[in-house]
Amino acid sequence: MALAENSKARFNYEILKSFDAGIELFGHEVKALKTGKGALLGSHVVVRGGEAFLVGASIAPYQSGNVPEDYDAERARKLLLTKGELQELADAEGTKGLTIVALKVYNKGNRLKLQVGIARGKKQYDKRHSIKKRDMERELGRTLKR
Repeated sequence: MALAENSKARFNYEILKSFDAGIELFGHEVKALKTGKGALLGSHVVVRGGEAFLVGASIAPYQSGNVPEDYDAERARKLLLTKGELQELADAEGTKGLTIVALKVYNKGNRLKLQVGIARGKKQYDKRHSIKKRDMERELGRTLKR
């Protein structure tokens, strides 16, 4: 079950490969995500100094009156990946035309995981094709339902 999802990611990007990463959070951020107060729209991953960071994700405070004064809802959050995965993400970030996007945050046991994907941006005609395909599948489903 996804706690937060980047709904536009699969429409705007062609996902080439995806990884599951741990995410370093404060306790109140975990509670906020579990209550659905997270947003991944427009977020991406950067690799700096051999570490990966989630940038642009927003996690609203769990209890507005009970958060530290210096809490930043859009701070960069460290991702926990293996060395091989980090190297693959760093190579993809250096490749022209590829980006690393956050796809969703979900539960795995008692841990929160972030699914990240190496993606290539779709052109306008690819997006139109996706819309047409989705509409045709929807129409086929309606026809079969009758």
